[in-house]
Amino acid sequence: MSTGAIGYAPGHTLPLRVEIIRQFKRRRTLVMFGLLMALPWILVIAFQFGPGNNNNQNSLRLSDLATAGGLNFAAFALSVSASFLLVVAVALFCGDTVASEANWSSLRYLLAAPIPRDRLLRQKLIVALGYSAAAVTVVPLMALLAGTIVFGWNDITVPGTGESIPAGDVLPKFAIVIGYAMVSNLVVAAVAFLLSVSTDSPLGAVGGAVGLVIVSSILQAVEALGGLREFLPTFWNTAWLDALAPVPDYSGMIKGVAVALTYAVILIAFAFRRFRRKDVVS
Repeated sequence: MSTGAIGYAPGHTLPLRVEIIRQFKRRRTLVMFGLLMALPWILVIAFQFGPGNNNNQNSLRLSDLATAGGLNFAAFALSVSASFLLVVAVALFCGDTVASEANWSSLRYLLAAPIPRDRLLRQKLIVALGYSAAAVTVVPLMALLAGTIVFGWNDITVPGTGESIPAGDVLPKFAIVIGYAMVSNLVVAAVAFLLSVSTDSPLGAVGGAVGLVIVSSILQAVEALGGLREFLPTFWNTAWLDALAPVPDYSGMIKGVAVALTYAVILIAFAFRRFRRKDVVS
């Protein structure tokens, strides 16, 4: 005797393409990607027409080497955006996804479709992580395009040492850097997603995830914490700079990946557990 409705297949509910299109059509998605794609060009204008533009190639700071070529400019754009703008983008895509449905009073109707709770959460998480990965990727790639057009395709100049590395040798490393930036933001994504299933306020979920990064960054500066700082979610965020050195050092990135994945797995597991037991009334 069948226990389900004829034609009902839980595995066919809420297809990924439907959720991808729904999220893409939202204004916050278009505005955020527009801002991310515009940022490198805004930086180009700042370097070209700013009163402080002296093209100080003798300095070994990343900011002063940004105009040395497209790769240098892309590295600079990633460094200035990773600490806040990309955090906000990831928190927005992952923190708004479930909480917004609750805020619009549409979450209970989705579950009444009926869509199994785990599948609903999994589909939304996959799409949110996909948009987050795209957000992290679009800034350095657009910066590479803008920097190459304006400053040329030159060998990369390493901050701190001033050594030059052929551009062709750096490209594979740059791909690793972008991948690492995605992984390091998994903590932000996981916190935002956990808060998203715990509140009806999208702003609260996004703000909570961004607030965690701010607090972690503050604690990171407290040297009295010693080795405990290595377990903070933001401690290894700049470890990717070591990958662009003449002799790459990936030890910091490996530790950063381990910390990020550990936090992400635990927090996402809590999110699923919380959502299974939640009394959805909105």
